Amino acid sequence: MNTNISQKIALVTGAGSGIGRAVALSLLNQGWYVVLAGRRAEPLQALVAEAALLGQSALAVPTDVRDPVSVQALFDTIEGTLGRLDLLFNNAGVNAPALPIDELPLEKWFSVIDTNVTGVFLCARAAFGLMRRQTPQGGRIINNGSISAHTPRPFTAPYTISKHAVAGLTKALALDGRAFNIVASQIDIGNALTELSERMTRGVLQANGTVASEPMIDVRHVADAVLHMAALPLSANVLNMTIMASHMPFVGRG
Repeated sequence: MNTNISQKIALVTGAGSGIGRAVALSLLNQGWYVVLAGRRAEPLQALVAEAALLGQSALAVPTDVRDPVSVQALFDTIEGTLGRLDLLFNNAGVNAPALPIDELPLEKWFSVIDTNVTGVFLCARAAFGLMRRQTPQGGRIINNGSISAHTPRPFTAPYTISKHAVAGLTKALALDGRAFNIVASQIDIGNALTELSERMTRGVLQANGTVASEPMIDVRHVADAVLHMAALPLSANVLNMTIMASHMPFVGRG
């Protein structure tokens, strides 16, 4: 497969739906060549077809970010087919049921940690290696963090812990990548409206014990923010960007 050498190449994980899909479409609209990773092949292929209608190119690579072999195969495909990677949007993530910690099934804990921590680490590790090897050297890694790393909701220990870990990884990558022109950034999103988060408009448990509906932000604004970060020169090491819906109730996040 041949790509225009002037095109920048991006990888979006969790690209089949929600924030990942919105970001992938925005990158495609701006002329990026986008590699789409996710566990389900069907929505990835549908996005490839949609990209073709836009006159753009995308490559679907079904991937389980929890699996080191699957992640290595993804990056082998990128390096072997496209030769380089300019941007990783490290987006794939899952949540756990809102339960007291002693009632949470351990398999739910492992699911969150395996995806949100190990998966993010594996993709960042592989991207770091490719960006370090390629010529010209360097690239940008954008991790999808969360407001929950700063102000958690009740009964969200696994997710909150995982996003604290992502924040630590971003800081470490930002430091360790300096010698190789690799920049690490993070976006902390508050209540982006997707098919998975729509339930929050009907009421979410708040820190004061009440249940309240929370405002949501259109996912296209999240995509715009990621696109802005992706377009910055590598000399602009923007570590963190927070994007929230207006009038976020303080009782819910404190």
